[in-house]
Amino acid sequence: MLILFEKKKNICITKNYNQNTNKFMPEKYNVYLISDSTGETLDRIFLSLKSQFNNFEYDKKEFVFVRTEQQIDKIIKECEQQQNSIILYTIVETRLAKYIAIKTEERKIPCFGILGNLILTFSKLLNQKASHKPSAQHVLDDDYYKRIEAIQFTMVHDDGKKTSDLEQSDIILLGVSRTSKTPTSIYLANRGFKTVNIPLVMNQQIPEILKNPDLKSCIIGLYADPERLSDIRRNRVSIMKDKNVTNYTNLESIKKEVDDSRKMFKKNNWPTIDVTRKSVEETAASIVKIYDIQKSK
Repeated sequence: MLILFEKKKNICITKNYNQNTNKFMPEKYNVYLISDSTGETLDRIFLSLKSQFNNFEYDKKEFVFVRTEQQIDKIIKECEQQQNSIILYTIVETRLAKYIAIKTEERKIPCFGILGNLILTFSKLLNQKASHKPSAQHVLDDDYYKRIEAIQFTMVHDDGKKTSDLEQSDIILLGVSRTSKTPTSIYLANRGFKTVNIPLVMNQQIPEILKNPDLKSCIIGLYADPERLSDIRRNRVSIMKDKNVTNYTNLESIKKEVDDSRKMFKKNNWPTIDVTRKSVEETAASIVKIYDIQKSK
């Protein structure tokens, strides 16, 4: 194995070269995520960024509530001791953002500010000065309390536990077991939507209020490929070590469950989403789109 060094824009990057295969090997990077707040925004941006590169090998370290030059100096010193260090940061306080940019440039460490140019551009567009206040998105305003209320409501109404006040919900999710109803509900609750999820169980009737055309809640049916559900259920049964669940994992029984649920959705004219290959985030995005369309009518 031969290590080569490439200089690009005054930044030194190492590359592993395998002389047996005559190919460059993916180099591992040390990624430092620095935020002056909780780091949630930066973490999500990095998640989206890394998903675009199949051979991106990295170790990640996160630093939150970074608000002094001393903290930054300590992080940069650690970066210098590592190979292939990369810094991504969300620091809204102008003076501190400039400090980290200058110091990393001096030491030739790749450094990228995620919000800086966006805030500046938005400031010009809106013709008003940004506050540059750390954690401004976490203020205890009406939206914050709305999210808390939605989370509490959703937890109480998880898995069909409470159905007496469904008219207070924003969204109602229906689906057979293991169609990601609970995690999707919790995700939506964090977005501020009061969400109820109701499991469809064989020979069990759904609440009559769902058939009421005056119900304002957005009702959506979730379904998945029966073979995929069978695999998921078998894994769950294996973890729970429960052997008395033959129909729960039986493929033919699951096919009937899914078929019956889709017939119900169609009969009631409820929109549906196939969650077979969807992440919770993708399913939630589709749900919010349906919700917005219904509310705009």
